[in-house]
Amino acid sequence: MGQEYFKAEVMIMGKDFDLNTYVRKIPDFPKKGVLFYDITSILINPVAFQYCVDSMVEYYQNKKIDAVAAIEARGFLFAAPFAVRLGVPLILIRKKGKLPGKTLSKSYSLEYAQAEIEIHREDIPQGKNILLTDDLIATGGTLRAARALLSEGGGVVSHIFGVVGLSFFNFKGALEDIPIHTLIEYDSE
Repeated sequence: MGQEYFKAEVMIMGKDFDLNTYVRKIPDFPKKGVLFYDITSILINPVAFQYCVDSMVEYYQNKKIDAVAAIEARGFLFAAPFAVRLGVPLILIRKKGKLPGKTLSKSYSLEYAQAEIEIHREDIPQGKNILLTDDLIATGGTLRAARALLSEGGGVVSHIFGVVGLSFFNFKGALEDIPIHTLIEYDSE
């Protein structure tokens, strides 16, 4: 990726920026019949990645966000620069067994598997508004589990953000009582 390519990308960035061109679709991954929406192609392009972070900051900068919680692993990549730019704490929600302190944990179902997440109990700001972040929202199962952990620890999930939303899995129905913002949504595979 040369400087000329980067400069050309910068000129097209803005309201007409087509994030869809940076989302790689991989059929039959992680198992046959599943179409995987891969955001690593956003991360390897500095302009696409910056567009995502800038859009996130622009959307939430005037909302009352006291902290941002991110789901492992790719949620970390979008939440970390957001937290720095807005000057709010970053709370990490990890896969089971990766946190050394006192944790809260929750099991949940994915569209094709079972999983468990944990959070350090002391990292949750009591009574504060938290933006819950992940790279991709499908069924909403991971976000429901993360929200339950944050609520159990005394936090208030006031907003949910995802770079990609797969609305054909009806995540909005699963998370209907909370405002959800995505940068791009797919209505079908």
